Amino acid sequence: METSVKVRTQMYIDGQWTEACSDAKSTILNPATGEVVAEVAYGGAQEAQQAVEAAYQAFPAWANSTADERAAILRQIYHLIIDKADRLAEIMTLEQGKPFEEAKGEVLWGAEFMLWYAEEARRVYGEIIPPSGHRQRLLVQRQPIGVVGAITPWNFPSSMITRKLAPALAAGCTVVVKPAPETPLSAIALFEIFEQAGLPRGVANLVLGDAQEIGSVLVSSEKVRKISFTGSTQVGKYLMEQSAKTVKKVSLELGGHAPYIVFNDADLDLAVDGLMINKFQNNGQTCICANRIFVHSEVADAFTVKLVEKVKGLKVGNGLDPANQVGPLIHQQALEKVMEHVQDAVSKGAVIVAGGQPLTEGEYARGNFYQPTVLCGVTPDMKVYREETFGPVAPIIVFNTDEEVVQMANDTPYGLAAYLYTRDLARTMRVSNELEYGMVGINASTLGYVQAPFGGIKQSGMGREGGRHGLEDYLEYKFLNLNF
Repeated sequence: METSVKVRTQMYIDGQWTEACSDAKSTILNPATGEVVAEVAYGGAQEAQQAVEAAYQAFPAWANSTADERAAILRQIYHLIIDKADRLAEIMTLEQGKPFEEAKGEVLWGAEFMLWYAEEARRVYGEIIPPSGHRQRLLVQRQPIGVVGAITPWNFPSSMITRKLAPALAAGCTVVVKPAPETPLSAIALFEIFEQAGLPRGVANLVLGDAQEIGSVLVSSEKVRKISFTGSTQVGKYLMEQSAKTVKKVSLELGGHAPYIVFNDADLDLAVDGLMINKFQNNGQTCICANRIFVHSEVADAFTVKLVEKVKGLKVGNGLDPANQVGPLIHQQALEKVMEHVQDAVSKGAVIVAGGQPLTEGEYARGNFYQPTVLCGVTPDMKVYREETFGPVAPIIVFNTDEEVVQMANDTPYGLAAYLYTRDLARTMRVSNELEYGMVGINASTLGYVQAPFGGIKQSGMGREGGRHGLEDYLEYKFLNLNF
């Protein structure tokens, strides 16, 4: 075992830690070294059904608990996550690869959702509507939707769980969590905290294993009333289609293909620094990272020089080494996709001005490492222009007019995040309005704030997570026509 932290390897169903019914196991590898981190329980349909039943049985009591009772547990979870942040971060680095300090930042950010929704639980207000009769009252209540199936990705294995569970639990819902098969240990570590915080049995359940079997149970069960999914557009479409058979509520945070627009009046140093944070966080494996970098022709050369200088200075390696700023890609398939995109671009005329190669020698020999890369001369016929690379590749596209860049930015089925840099207020308002994206960063490259709605439009999904808006997806309206 290549870990200094004790790692539990079981599922958590109805308040009990349990192995898979078949005793099957899944091997978790460190993407930086290829070494085994753990062997975890590998379940399927049977365990998923048990978890759904546990959540269903626990729902009435949890839904009828007071907001203050639910908030107290959420606050306790928050404090425990903060206390155990180093442990959670080390586990994440071992199974996912991101540098330790970045992993710890994710853990702390994820904890904030628990604290935020501990307060929002106390603000689920109803309405009194003016009646039509003298002896009538028209009331509107908001009630928890029921059992929630939460399916989370590997790129943010801790915060995506808390971002879904916090509003669900605050609203009074019970939950079955299916984490990504690459990163179950972060989920297990969080569920240890949920248990320690006193979350009642059955309120939150963790199922590990076969994604198709577990997902099929969640979408087909009449007892599951909502699906919350973060992942690929392809899988999201499947879940939406299958959920329609039982008319479930669905929240989807899917793929992105974010444009990063640098206008000719932009602060270039600010734009470059923002891009470095945005593009190379988690080694480019984020749904909102810049995938197409549009730079005005008047500043393209100056911007590229500044960017290349910083990219060449990035230190790549094992995330447990504090000197490293960029870790490995999650697995070999991810590495192969990055290589394919770069090779395709070069074959069609793009020029590599930084990086452009996998790292395979010495300390990199057993990991999934790729040099942080900058491409110039990128055109619309290249895969890197049309598809989400999900890796450390920054493709630069030159533009001349506002109208041209807006058209290029919108020329995608995705609509999650976009960014623009300019000092012109009129341009800011006009371009922000014309960009077909659910979130727009203006002279800023970060969008994930607990108090703000996170989500996209078009084929990037539906629904929002974060802020008061994130609570809405876990609530139903009930109208009462009271006569006396």
